Amino acid sequence: SAVAASAASAASAVAAQGRPGSGRLADVVSRSTVEDIFKCSLKKQQGVSLKYMMDFGSNPVGRQLLVSAQFLHRELPVRLAHRVAELENLPLGLSLKPQVRKVRDWYVESFRELQAFPEVTTAEQEAEFTRLLSAIKMRHNHVVPTMAMGVASLKEDLSHGHMHQLPDIHSFLDRFYMSRIGIRMLIGQHIALHSEERNEGGGGRGRGDGGGERSGGPADDGDRIGLIDTRVSPVDVAWDAIHDARYICSREYGSAPEVQVFGDAGFTFAYVPEHLHHMLFELVKNSLKAVADRYADADDAPPTIRIVVAEGNRDITIKVSDEGGGIPRVDVKKIWTYLYTTARSPLEDAWDSLDGGAGGAPPGGPAVLAGYGYGLPVSRLYARYFGGDLQVISMEGYGTDAYLHLNKLGDGEEPLP
Repeated sequence: SAVAASAASAASAVAAQGRPGSGRLADVVSRSTVEDIFKCSLKKQQGVSLKYMMDFGSNPVGRQLLVSAQFLHRELPVRLAHRVAELENLPLGLSLKPQVRKVRDWYVESFRELQAFPEVTTAEQEAEFTRLLSAIKMRHNHVVPTMAMGVASLKEDLSHGHMHQLPDIHSFLDRFYMSRIGIRMLIGQHIALHSEERNEGGGGRGRGDGGGERSGGPADDGDRIGLIDTRVSPVDVAWDAIHDARYICSREYGSAPEVQVFGDAGFTFAYVPEHLHHMLFELVKNSLKAVADRYADADDAPPTIRIVVAEGNRDITIKVSDEGGGIPRVDVKKIWTYLYTTARSPLEDAWDSLDGGAGGAPPGGPAVLAGYGYGLPVSRLYARYFGGDLQVISMEGYGTDAYLHLNKLGDGEEPLP
């Protein structure tokens, strides 16, 4: 077919680039695997919406789980192949960085395992497939910091050049991390639904990580559909994020500014609480740091950070306002670029830990990711994944307002890269 011919042509081009010791894909896997990956990379990815996930998972009986497993068996290799193909052809030598190769090899290994797995037609096969998904999810736990290390290494190679002037790298990272959020959401949702069905047809709701890096607030298990909580209170999740962010701030500065939350604590909507916690934690953490830095030597107490939760017809908007001095207008665009950070970077220590053996790996939580420069751009991807957005408006000399928009209806499909 034309698709197969195009895939073979692409695979041949990659194979021609490979040479002993080059680390190219053609040097580490068979030609048939290369052709299989590039053939899959030409297929269209199929997105799903939050509403579809809820409707589908509301009654996770065996037949539903079989359909879910069959969908993932078809869809995940396509999504992984898209990313492998892109990881092989990054500009400025980024594909050749050992950290990027490690990530690529994780994706290739997962692709091969999924392709080798037989078609899922029985409950026993579904259970075995779910165990495979759990292993794949664990394998990819440290993709974000590992990729960050590779990009940081490229930044050093460019004589400490300005990463915000490399739009190709940033657009790739946006696509790559958005894809990762989607893959982990689909895998985590299936694993959680499998757990629900095993617990007497949904008597106990699963508590996966939702593709995020930290847990959100407590939820009644009866309100869970897999990773989705049908009754998320933004005010409650905000307080959980505040507690965690103030703890981090107090550990670094000895104390933490106060935070107030304004909004209806009784208002709830369907969302993945771990995603919401991840985004709010990042925004509150940034505000706490800005205020703590600005008022470090002041005699008076620092001004309170304010969080406002508002419900609209289609969106929920959460505003985080601080008086931390704001961001110079010339730097506002930089906050959305990867590796732009004002904190000390832990990347070199993390790579030494990760490269030291299978047992050592850097933790993946946002508290530890402070200094990677990934907080805001990745948080914006989490917001956009289910049809929301994240905006930051700053007044230099005064403070910053961050607006987190969330799609209340859950009808937005994944923005697949």
